[in-house]
Amino acid sequence: MIPFNTPPFTGDEMEYIRESVFSHKIGGDGKFTKLCTKWLEERFSAPKILLTTSCSSALDMAAILSGFKPGDEVILPSFTFSSTATSMILGGAGLVFCDIRPDTMNIDENKIEAAITEHTRAIVAVHYAGTSCEMDTIMSIARKYNLLVIEDAAQGVMSSYKGKSLGTIGDFGCYSFHETKNYSMGEGGAILVNNDAYMERAEVLREKGTNRSKFFRGEVDKYTWVDFGDSYLPSDINAAYLYAQLDHADEIYNDRMTTYNAYLEALKPIADRGDIELQHIPDHCVHNAHMFYLKLRDLDERTRFIKYMKDNEICAVFHYVPLHSAPAGRKYGRFSGIDEYTTRESDRLVRLPMYFGISPDDRDKVIQTALDFFKK
Repeated sequence: MIPFNTPPFTGDEMEYIRESVFSHKIGGDGKFTKLCTKWLEERFSAPKILLTTSCSSALDMAAILSGFKPGDEVILPSFTFSSTATSMILGGAGLVFCDIRPDTMNIDENKIEAAITEHTRAIVAVHYAGTSCEMDTIMSIARKYNLLVIEDAAQGVMSSYKGKSLGTIGDFGCYSFHETKNYSMGEGGAILVNNDAYMERAEVLREKGTNRSKFFRGEVDKYTWVDFGDSYLPSDINAAYLYAQLDHADEIYNDRMTTYNAYLEALKPIADRGDIELQHIPDHCVHNAHMFYLKLRDLDERTRFIKYMKDNEICAVFHYVPLHSAPAGRKYGRFSGIDEYTTRESDRLVRLPMYFGISPDDRDKVIQTALDFFKK
């Protein structure tokens, strides 16, 4: 079976992990945590990045730092992973789901303003498949109504919008380094703090409510409990694995783009004749080949396609069930306006195998099997 995903492995991971273990500093903020942070901040021109235990915990931090009060609301797409919503609930906000654009599967920036009420406090922009939301419009709306913007860039590492790295545009950006992502530490993530007003509290929140980070920098002579906090700091062993990925970031990016472009070249003729739709990348966006998806005619055809691929030992998968239709979505939120595209488009979408190091033979088999399905 050709898997849908295989976690990235560059060959340096075991050496870096061994170094971390024998340094006798395997807790948080060791050598490799610092190396990862430095690499990310420099590569993305980010003012402050903190590694976290997951993207979910990064979103938790963003929601807590936002300081939601009872009755506050957050606008977000329904087509996203549950973490986007549960973190906002943890922070104390109600959910207002907004419809998506069918071309990018991102939140429809032209429907956000209609969803704003006197209770709205933030907009969550989810960059699906590593393709940016229309951030200029979203930031303009946020400034007009004095709202915070949280970028869920879980899939957006190494993607950009008009030359700006995803995650660096809103007040907070959140990355994932889960095993299914382009760059992995098994379980892990990062929060980008782009607003100076939240930087010190972000450190305190991540370090169990203490000013331990200031102590290590020599800014205080002892550290103490100063505010609410939790433990969002990953082990340096995990960071060592991640640094092996970042050390080969461009190699991984180019490898994934090779697979993406091979899929695109093979399937574009089918899209041109109207039998499928492919991912749309706006001209001002650079994506990261996080995934390759196609959209079939309807749910029935997608179901047959997935079965056909499986029968030929290829794992192709669909993605999210829209959150507003889930039991928790109905409990904690409401849909603004009409669900014109969210459910319809999510029912059509299927993802092909995409991972670093997929062999040319396996890639060609995926392509040929997909072509055979459409011939039939």
